[in-house]
Amino acid sequence: MTLKPNNIVIMNDQIAIKWNDASESLIDNKTLRLQCPCANCSGESDVFGNIYKSNNLKTNNENQYLINRYIYIGHYAIRIVWRDGHNAGIYSFEFLKSLDA
Repeated sequence: MTLKPNNIVIMNDQIAIKWNDASESLIDNKTLRLQCPCANCSGESDVFGNIYKSNNLKTNNENQYLINRYIYIGHYAIRIVWRDGHNAGIYSFEFLKSLDA
């Protein structure tokens, strides 16, 4: 069975996910943001394996850990739209499930 959410609820500082395998995940927003998989946040590697991160990351912004909404990306992921405007991270369902481990 392919892992998919049946329901995702944005709470104050967490998201709750009910999965199609009857399990549930509760992930805090700070963890989600710090683990953002976009190239800006997690870095991008060159052909030699060197990782480069952006110097333009917003830090200590009161809105950086608040979620406005999420958007489904196909049948495999969601994009989180953060209140500070960041929205480049695409979180696969498997990745989200691993954050609750």
